[in-house]
This record gives sequence, structure tokens and C-alpha cells, in this order.
Amino acid sequence: MARHVLDRVDSTNAEAFRLAPTLGGPAWIMAREQQAGRGRRGRAWTDPPGNFAATLVLRPQGAAADAARLSFVAALAVHDALRDLCGPALNLSLKWPNDVLLNGGKLSGILLESSGAGGQVAVLAIGIGVNLAQAPEPSEVEAGALRPVSLAGETGLTVTPDDLLNALAVRFDEGMRQMAAYGFAPIRAAWLARAARLGETITARTGTAEITGRFDGIDETGALILTGPRGRQAISAADIHFGG
Repeated sequence: MARHVLDRVDSTNAEAFRLAPTLGGPAWIMAREQQAGRGRRGRAWTDPPGNFAATLVLRPQGAAADAARLSFVAALAVHDALRDLCGPALNLSLKWPNDVLLNGGKLSGILLESSGAGGQVAVLAIGIGVNLAQAPEPSEVEAGALRPVSLAGETGLTVTPDDLLNALAVRFDEGMRQMAAYGFAPIRAAWLARAARLGETITARTGTAEITGRFDGIDETGALILTGPRGRQAISAADIHFGG
């Protein structure tokens, strides 16, 4: 799989779309410095030196729903790559749909962006940010969000962006091959085995509603399953907050 390592870029996802027409296949784009990183719902994502900022650009040739399930492959790949580099004692977990937590704080965020027409995805950019060296100040994140953490700050361990990219590329390729051969079921099972707060009460905030219930897993589409006063509900898009 091709790799493009850049000293500086506005956004690795933006660069992915710029490069996509020239690429013959999947490619990783990593930046030493990202100046206008983006998180979900247009939020800013800061990347101080030493942190990981990269995008995998693909041409999945499928529907948007199929592409969305790759966010779970990405979260698993980040989780398992970090365990490969730091050891199994690293206290990692996954927060729906695709955040990676360390000691209960947010270590990594993943953003999927796509282009296409007619419900089909022509280009998919899977942007991944990991706080390897530094985390944002709590004042820099929205109220109620999980505390941001860094790998170095929580553990004293040093992992370079290059080392993480090497491990991540291997794990992502494994996940892609597994899903191509066996479908989403094994990815779903592996994700649930690493899920934070499974079986506990959480709150899902959509653009129009706030739903609190027991986190009972994800379905075959990747939607969040909550069981609350209105029974069992499948939620395809929301911000998740822990607690009642």
C-alpha cells in the first residue's frame, strides 16, 4: 500500500481528496504537522508535534453504509496497533462509533469523509488522529466531552508517528481482508470485546433528541443499540456521553 509522508498539510483528509485522482490504489497520507485538522461535526482537531495525523484513502466501490462500517475496522486497527507497540497491559477501550480511549480518556479520534453520487462511495478518506505526545487542554474541548489524554502523558511511553503507521497499516490490512472474506460479523464481535461501558447506562445525543439507556451493543449495520424507557432502539448517528 502506498505511503505519502508530508512535512506540513492543512488536513490529511483534504490532501487525500486532492491526491485521489492520481492514485492507482489505496494509500496512506501522513503529516508531521497538520494545521487545520477536523473532527466529527466540523470540530477542530489539534495536532502538536509528535502526535499522529494520517488518512487512508480508498476507492471502496460500494454503498455508503458499507463504507461506514470501515470506521470499526479503523478503530480496531488503532487499538490493536497500539497494543502491539506498547504491550497488552495498555488500558485501551473503544467508544462508539470510533474513538479509542486510554485509561478512560480520549486518545484517538477517527473521521470518515467520502465523495460519490447515487448512494455510492467513489472515494473514502479515513482520517485518524492519535495523541501520542500531547493532548489538548480540557478547556479546548466541548463541555461534557471525555478528558483528552496522550500516550506519553498517561504511560510515559514514547511511540513515534512512523512506528504507529507501520503497525497500523498491518492491522488495518488484516481487518480489511477479514471483512472481505467473512463480512462484518467478526469485526463486530472484536469491536464489542473492546467496547467501553457495554451493559452500562449511557446517553446518545442526536441533532434533535437525547436518549438514555443501557448500551446493549451494535447491530449488523454498526448502529448503536440502546435499551431504555421506549424499549430497544437502534441509533445510527449520535454523540455518546457516559453516565445517566
